[in-house]
Amino acid sequence: MVAPRTLGCVPRLDMLILLVIHWAAIPVGLYAFVHALMQRADAFTAVDKLSKPAWLGITAGGTAALVLFSLASAGAMFWIAGLVAVLVYIVDVRPRVTEVQRGPRW
Repeated sequence: MVAPRTLGCVPRLDMLILLVIHWAAIPVGLYAFVHALMQRADAFTAVDKLSKPAWLGITAGGTAALVLFSLASAGAMFWIAGLVAVLVYIVDVRPRVTEVQRGPRW
């Protein structure tokens, strides 16, 4: 038996949490794509990361997966992969690219 998505007319709390996570992830993906778009191409190779077109493709594909799929659907695996791709850019690539363009701190 499949668990109902609602209890009467009240949505289940776990479904509401998934919905909030889903809608919160989309602006993060858009931010990652726009940030990658605005950076210089040589900054990516200067920090030994993939090229700018590669990161644009990764963040665009990740954002598309966040928009097209949901955690509560059959495409949840693609949604998670998109979120991981976007978060790798946000957590690992963005700080280094920003730092190399800012220059040394005194």
